[in-house]
Amino acid sequence: MRLRNRSLSLQDVTLMYLSMLATLVVILVASYQASSSSTGAKLPYHIPLDPRGNIQLSWNVSYALQELYLELQVSNLHQGIVFGMSDRGKLVNADLVILWTDGHKSYFGDAWSDSDGHVTLDSQQDYYLLEARHTPDGFHLLFKRPFSTCDPRDYIIEEGTVHLIYGVLDKPLTSLQQLNLSLIHSGVQRVLLLRPDTTSPPLPKDVQTLEVLAPAVTIPEHETTYWCHIYQLPPDMPKSHIVMYESVITPGNEAIVHHMEVFECAPHLESVPQFSGPCDSKMKPRNLNYCRHVLAAWAMGAEAFYYPPDAGLPFGGPGSSKFLRLEVHYHNPLHISGRQDSSGIRLYYTPTLRKYDAGIMELGLVYTPVMAIPPREQYFQLTGYCTAKCTQTALPPGGIHIFASQLHTHLAGRGVRTVLSRGGLEVEVVQEDKHFSTHYQIIRTLKKMVNVLPGDVLLTSCVYNTEDRNKATVGGFGIMEEMCVNYVHYYPRTQLELCKSHVNPGYLQKYFSFMNRFQGDDPCNCGQTSVTEQFSSLTWDTFTAEVLNSLYNTAPISMHCNKSTAELFPGDWEKQELPPVTSHLRTPPYPCESGRHPPERPSSPMEVLSPSGP
Repeated sequence: MRLRNRSLSLQDVTLMYLSMLATLVVILVASYQASSSSTGAKLPYHIPLDPRGNIQLSWNVSYALQELYLELQVSNLHQGIVFGMSDRGKLVNADLVILWTDGHKSYFGDAWSDSDGHVTLDSQQDYYLLEARHTPDGFHLLFKRPFSTCDPRDYIIEEGTVHLIYGVLDKPLTSLQQLNLSLIHSGVQRVLLLRPDTTSPPLPKDVQTLEVLAPAVTIPEHETTYWCHIYQLPPDMPKSHIVMYESVITPGNEAIVHHMEVFECAPHLESVPQFSGPCDSKMKPRNLNYCRHVLAAWAMGAEAFYYPPDAGLPFGGPGSSKFLRLEVHYHNPLHISGRQDSSGIRLYYTPTLRKYDAGIMELGLVYTPVMAIPPREQYFQLTGYCTAKCTQTALPPGGIHIFASQLHTHLAGRGVRTVLSRGGLEVEVVQEDKHFSTHYQIIRTLKKMVNVLPGDVLLTSCVYNTEDRNKATVGGFGIMEEMCVNYVHYYPRTQLELCKSHVNPGYLQKYFSFMNRFQGDDPCNCGQTSVTEQFSSLTWDTFTAEVLNSLYNTAPISMHCNKSTAELFPGDWEKQELPPVTSHLRTPPYPCESGRHPPERPSSPMEVLSPSGP
């Protein structure tokens, strides 16, 4: 297969040849450095894009060049394919790369869609085609793109969730202006494209495995199913350390098993009824509500998760739970029937305990309705605090090391950020996801461990969108309520299991009293009804929302500095002043933002010539 630009000079051809040659060298070197075995493929990450698995994406990351290498494999390509990225996985306002044919010739080009879904070829072609080829298993398209192009039409590829969109073209196009994205078969997939550039630590020689699997489930035909299964640990299992875990997916179900989690039940439960069925079933035992302590979490596209060499997550032994809950999310938009599944998570553990027990700590906001998001808000931020007083009280002198985290909100969440503050200065971002989705929540290994010292402050902020809601969204456990949490994984384990906050209830009542007076209602009623009812009774407008936002950013907070027994550490935790932050971190510039001249990029699509066409 040959590639040809529609209008190229000899100098352009020479530059293109040298650029392609350099790129191939980089990929080969990266492949060689990754591993000398079969696991060192040049594109080590893989994910199915569509529910049938007919469109596969593979990729690799070059942090040195700030570039992403991607390959699409289409098992049955018709007249072309659309691939791209957008903030929430919509086809409008999307950054696109398109392979299409006019019936005679085929082209590869960088494009974008406007708010109506109309497609326009980009004047700056930032997706660069490296190879297009046919194989017995389908059509392969290899290309690359910088993380950031400084083109306002292009998506910035950042750490955290990326919403990938795809579509199949069934008809030739004489021009891209003919393309109507709403009329093509399309879909969305979520994934972490940027992965930590670290090597996996070796497993101990005495490692053992425990498979927590679904018991031959017939996947329901519904589009979305959460399946719960209770698993009992082997009797008399000694205390052990989990040092790694990975997914076990039933072959053929790779595009349906969306994500999975293993939870440990509360240690005080002497028995949990055996149950295997939909998590929202009326037959679900009540005891399942006490199985919330996360041991492992996997989502589509995630790799195996490793603990640091000197730490492991304890389970088994005296005082620990005997029961685990497996939760599998099946995404079945094609309503496939009769499909059997026994997927789950394989835990790797060792009875030879490592130096440190790893722990899991909750940061963010307390699950309480005193924190609420006004209706019809495009951008509303709430922040939960782990204060200096709590870390000073609960952490050891050398502090703790955070090595992974799992961000969590419900349906209105759009972004989550946890930052470490020391002496009023932001010093390090623990984890951030600007395009967060509640449908893609996994434990994420940090690029580097974060050392939290006594007296440090951890701030967890969540951004919400409630444009489609006509009443306030309060905090709580329900999916239509909201949370703002970061479950951080750290070592050495301490007694501190929950470090969260909420606005002081007394100051919230002052807000209700003021707003009721302002809106002409009886201010005396505000103390006689629940917080949820008081939020519901307000007439919401811009002023009401701005005053609530001001309250959250200035009023004292109530701290929950809790031990694993749910008891507070000794101290006064009410009416605590908000931790001051006087200096904020700045995001390092991308190469295109640093003033250096970017490499010359084509201004027109590449022509793809093949005897058989795409």
